[in-house]
Amino acid sequence: MEAKTYWQKGASLPQFDSISRNIQVDVAIIGGGLTGITAAHLLKKSGVEVALIERARCAAADTGHTTAHLTYVTDTRLNELVKTFGRDGARAFWEAGQAAIDQIYEIAQTDSQDCEFKWVPGFLHAPLDDAKETVRKSLELDAQFAREFGFDAKFVEEIPFVNRCGARFENQAKFHPLKYLAPLLQKIPGNGSYIFENTEAHEVEDNPLTIHAGKFKIRCEYLFIATHTPLLGKTNLFKGTLFQSKLALYTSYVAGAKLPKGKLPEALFWDTTDPYFYLRIDRKNDFDYAIFGGFDCKTGQEKNPKIIFKKLDEKLTTFLPEAKIETHWLGQVVETNDGLPFIGESAGKQFIATGFCGNGFTLGTLAATMARDRYLGRKNPWFDLFNVTRKKFHGGTWSYLTENLDYPFYMLRDRFAKAEGESLDELKRGEGKILKLDGKKVAAYRDENGKVFLRSPICTHLGCIVRWNNADKTWDCPCHGSRFKIDGIVHSGPAESPLAKNPTKKK
Repeated sequence: MEAKTYWQKGASLPQFDSISRNIQVDVAIIGGGLTGITAAHLLKKSGVEVALIERARCAAADTGHTTAHLTYVTDTRLNELVKTFGRDGARAFWEAGQAAIDQIYEIAQTDSQDCEFKWVPGFLHAPLDDAKETVRKSLELDAQFAREFGFDAKFVEEIPFVNRCGARFENQAKFHPLKYLAPLLQKIPGNGSYIFENTEAHEVEDNPLTIHAGKFKIRCEYLFIATHTPLLGKTNLFKGTLFQSKLALYTSYVAGAKLPKGKLPEALFWDTTDPYFYLRIDRKNDFDYAIFGGFDCKTGQEKNPKIIFKKLDEKLTTFLPEAKIETHWLGQVVETNDGLPFIGESAGKQFIATGFCGNGFTLGTLAATMARDRYLGRKNPWFDLFNVTRKKFHGGTWSYLTENLDYPFYMLRDRFAKAEGESLDELKRGEGKILKLDGKKVAAYRDENGKVFLRSPICTHLGCIVRWNNADKTWDCPCHGSRFKIDGIVHSGPAESPLAKNPTKKK
């Protein structure tokens, strides 16, 4: 059976030389996986000179062995997060994942258009081996908390694939990770920025900040260690060893299989087993493709991986007997002692990120944006929550939301809010609503004479979603206060342009 991952069969990445001279940049990044590549990309787009160094090939290790679920649904259940970190902490963790998916979507639209990005639902369901559904109440609670926190979620009695109860979460996504990263890698080098492969960092000197890589040196103002398990860098041995004791590495087993087309919805699935099973369905021209994984165990403690793969195949074909398994591979995840990732500075001018659990691509992307924000001196609503040196978090007293309303994510979060209806028949005279018509959101208003006005709901200032003001009959932006008349004309700024006319036909 083929040992390549599904992604490695369908894409190739550019190659880069190893370092051959001393250089100086603003930010050096150690680790050429998704986290490091994304950070280098975002920093360079911000006008920063970067050097990305990878000891082997970029995206060849854990990034190339992912199952590429893009989800804000965390490994630690939402109801458990609420118990441990309070409502604010739990909500912030999930919103961090949502913000990361939004960032990936933006990059996919502007720089990686051929990466097969697609919005899909995600299903968290009762265990594959639990026909009695003993976790029903906790799944109902997860869906309830998610709705209260502003996510589009609901409890459903029967999940496709397993015919068990669970929670459905909208606005999850998937993509082809290597097709996503290839164009980013091509755009990073040049104008004072570099990528070096087959280049290992073996020492970090503090003053001046310098990375020693073989015979050569990279001098920088700031260091981001974006390796799966962080190197010590400038951290002393005692502190570094103490920190690494908070991490646990697990190996996850994955199978790729062809399915008859249309047997399952194109979606993401996870069950509540510990460790859990997970499934991703991709729609192809003549067939569907299933990526199924599970049976995670501590790295190095598995006695016979081949037996585990056999168990995995049996589990998959029990629920999908028509699956034709064609490949196996291993991935690795890093768990933390409290379920949250560690993202932040471990020493002066040294940023690290690890402990992404089963959310490697979302939290890796989040870490990249946080590293960029830290270097550029921007605030970020998740700095405190994921602090590397955190001891105890008082979720009930943390007003992260009110203190970060001007962070870009909060200006765009209404993009994911559920529409107020899907038909103009629901719109009364004198009423305005955000409706979903022909698959997209519109700002719809019906005047007292029955005439309907349809406009784009996207504020022309910074892209937030407007809301209906039923007192003044205006469309108001919750981010910076722009107001628009029913025909989209600017009522008051800071927006200067009207809401775009919407081409959706009136029904």
